[in-house]
Amino acid sequence: MDDTAEGPFAECVLCREPTEYPETHKGVTLCPVCEWHEAQRTACSG
Repeated sequence: MDDTAEGPFAECVLCREPTEYPETHKGVTLCPVCEWHEAQRTACSG
């Protein structure tokens, strides 16, 4: 079974790396690394 999605993928708005989201995705797109960093940052800001 092949779990890889077909591109093209949207670019991360922070580092410009490819994300797991298709180009047609609406809203902010983050790559897995930036998504993780953002989650850590917002978790500690309360």
